Amino acid sequence: MYRKLLLLGIVLIGGFAMANAKTWDKVFKKSDKVSVKKVHFTNRYGIKLAGDLYMPKNIKKGVKLAAIAVSGPFGAVKEQSSGLYAQTLAERGFITLAFDPSYTGQSSGKPRNVASPDINTEDFSAAVDYLSTRADVDPEKIGILGICGFGGWALNAAAMDTRIKASVISTMYDMTRVAAKGYNDSIDEEGRYKMLKDLNNQRTQDYKNGTYAGAPGLPEKLTGKEPQFVQDYFNYYKTPRGFHPRSINSNGNWNTTSSLGLINQPALQRSGEIKNAVLIIHGEKAHSRYFGEDAFKKLKGSNKELLIIPGASHVDLYDNMEKIPFDKIANFFNTNLK
Repeated sequence: MYRKLLLLGIVLIGGFAMANAKTWDKVFKKSDKVSVKKVHFTNRYGIKLAGDLYMPKNIKKGVKLAAIAVSGPFGAVKEQSSGLYAQTLAERGFITLAFDPSYTGQSSGKPRNVASPDINTEDFSAAVDYLSTRADVDPEKIGILGICGFGGWALNAAAMDTRIKASVISTMYDMTRVAAKGYNDSIDEEGRYKMLKDLNNQRTQDYKNGTYAGAPGLPEKLTGKEPQFVQDYFNYYKTPRGFHPRSINSNGNWNTTSSLGLINQPALQRSGEIKNAVLIIHGEKAHSRYFGEDAFKKLKGSNKELLIIPGASHVDLYDNMEKIPFDKIANFFNTNLK
């Protein structure tokens, strides 16, 4: 049944894109209030990033608007959740940029499907580079929005990049923490050492084989015995609701050895020094809620806020328009990007 739905989703995505000329390749409905175009920009590692730039259609000539860079979730592409956030905020008057992180989607970088604490944090700053040099953007009014694992990278970027005036962190994961310690910090030093041995053995095999082994991904079908959060991920990434052929979580695997960098380079070490505004949003029922709550505890100042959405799961904040607090998000950016 799920396989039939998946195939139907591929057909629908392809058919919808063809029916809407050359540009519409998203998993969500196109807004008639917003224009969108493909753009490219380069990070300081020389990796060319691909983005979708969303702009309100009623922009007056010569006016500079506030802008927001958006990315995530971890393993997703800009045609999924980040594009939905970007389009919805563009409807509310912002110029927004949803982008594919390095080594994924339509962005460059080889080998493919690599995650890196440093490079993925840099990707947000590269997006700020691009937005701050556009003639229609006020460089003093730039914010970022990170979803899931890219919530962690966004918060990391906000600790480093003082050009970021406001940050929204939605349904956050700290990927370095979960890689090193497991869910709910269940892996101890001995368990971590065993992981490192296995990963470094894999490095040797990868070098011998000239290829990169893929990490385990979502199952191709559910048995019903999986944890609820795995079922939630499946029901987003593997069904017509959110399937996209370029998404690692829909149609691929991360490189196994990406975990080495995640384990050894903990993020958020300077997050307590962020002076600009931060809004952290999490679902009441999200398995990942502790990441956001613990991150919030490190923040200082009166311009930081934690918002818990009643009844919401982790994945609800990917695309559930009744759960994602877009009015709150827009008000937060309007208040802090001025």
